[in-house]
Amino acid sequence: MKQHKFLSGLLAILLLLLAACQAAPKATQAPVPIENPTAAAPAGEPGAESTPEDVSGWWNDVVFYEIFVRSFKDSDGDGIGDFQGILQQLDYLNDGNPETNTDLGIGALWLMPINPSPSYHGYDVTDYKAVNPDYGTLDDFKQLLEACHARGIRVIIDFVVNHTSTQHPWFKAAVAGDAKYKDYYVWSDKDPGSLGPWGQKPWYRASNGKFYYAIFWDQMPDLNYHNPAVTEEIQAASAFWLDLGVDGFRVDAARYLFEEGVALQDTKGTIQWFQDWRGFYKPLNPQAYTVGEVWTDLQITAKYSQPKGLDSLFMFDLAEDIKGAAYSGDASLAIKSYLDVLKYFPDLQFSTFLANHDQQRLMSYFGGKESKAKVAAFIYLTGPGTPFVYYGEEIGMTGSKPDENLRTPMQWSAQPNSAFTSGMPWEPVNKGWEETNVETQAANPESLLNWYKGLIQLRNAHPALRAGVYLPLTSSCRRVYAVLRQEGNDILLTLASTGIPSSENCTIALEGSPLSGTYQAETLWGEPLFDEISFGADGSLKDFFLAPALSGGQTLIVRLSQP
Repeated sequence: MKQHKFLSGLLAILLLLLAACQAAPKATQAPVPIENPTAAAPAGEPGAESTPEDVSGWWNDVVFYEIFVRSFKDSDGDGIGDFQGILQQLDYLNDGNPETNTDLGIGALWLMPINPSPSYHGYDVTDYKAVNPDYGTLDDFKQLLEACHARGIRVIIDFVVNHTSTQHPWFKAAVAGDAKYKDYYVWSDKDPGSLGPWGQKPWYRASNGKFYYAIFWDQMPDLNYHNPAVTEEIQAASAFWLDLGVDGFRVDAARYLFEEGVALQDTKGTIQWFQDWRGFYKPLNPQAYTVGEVWTDLQITAKYSQPKGLDSLFMFDLAEDIKGAAYSGDASLAIKSYLDVLKYFPDLQFSTFLANHDQQRLMSYFGGKESKAKVAAFIYLTGPGTPFVYYGEEIGMTGSKPDENLRTPMQWSAQPNSAFTSGMPWEPVNKGWEETNVETQAANPESLLNWYKGLIQLRNAHPALRAGVYLPLTSSCRRVYAVLRQEGNDILLTLASTGIPSSENCTIALEGSPLSGTYQAETLWGEPLFDEISFGADGSLKDFFLAPALSGGQTLIVRLSQP
């Protein structure tokens, strides 16, 4: 993805300035069926690493949807979501017809762990080359992949590479004294008494009397990546799924692979491992995409992508700042956070979200205030990076810790158990599902669901929202979020009034930009505020008047063009 020439210079200026102060049509192209590029080359066969310029970067042009398979849709009445259930609901996500606007417009799926596991969540794997029988068979999964690819939907899967389950055959063999597998894990003859990366107890006694290292839970022993055989196993698993047709991986707990003395996270060995892994899987499929969970400071997170590491990293602090801006009414929180991210990721190779399977759901965060949830969604779905939507966020599902409450069944309709299952759901459906569900909201033009649909379809239709420069404007009103997005001749001005109170007599300004002269303003989203806007010869905008009053939660997207 090209780096825009004027971006880096503007970032410094904009940071100083900040310190001082409905539905659109879908893209018209038909969905392109996705072919498996590994079919011509057997898994594991070496090949030349492609450069970033050789890779089209499909992930830059899609919105992802994160699915907890167990909770999405049950097809057989056993109370557990499954692959066939997702298959049944594909029309909701993307019907494959670019002429319709009733689907969500999703271009890629992230499936939370699908491997066999003794736990409901799946993050303690017992077999890296199989699927959880609760979700169906491998043939069921292949059928889902084929159906998604036929609609142009990519599919990535959760890849839990830091640890396994204690029920994994490798660990069982290690405990039993099998010399081959002993060094697949980290052992000590006695409890070292040392603490884990965040001060937790990480050492546990196995039945053989020895102690093993497990930073997350005693049922999740960490793999020992100092043993090359472990990397070979994970590479083989990578090749297995890519050969099957999977489009990439979300890497769980990426920070913790190598322990190096007292350094237990973000070590040189860990960062190097991801660079080496890239050298393994990119020759198998140059289009394979990897996104990492590296929840830490930006300067450390960026090390995992440079040079040639993971394709993308989740921006956790940005998510909190976008929510904070929508909650508090201080728009600069979101703008400054985006600019901070762009200093480290000027090529826009990062991933955005508002909530995921580990975090409080957005509607609970906002105390049920839908207007704030809409503003937060507006900011990140019109911003740079690759957006991820956690299932149910688009209808305002609620949930706070513990984790089970964040992963409850999808709410499809007002039918019993919200039509998630014809049986007894594995976890009770949230209260309020009779009103908060897909069927009810689909029929309401002002619903949160239709808000998400409109924004995603608008993003799909406009290169500026997917790949454009991010150019913030200043405003006389603290609550106004104003940003120009430009990609070639596609120029969009996005505006949002954050918080709840209205703002009066708001103006916007810009010190400099690539624009000059007068532009016609075509309103694509929201109520029209102006018909044209004029920039100086240097691209500046001087105290441009928006409106006598902007209500809290009001949003606007206008396309700027010159005759």
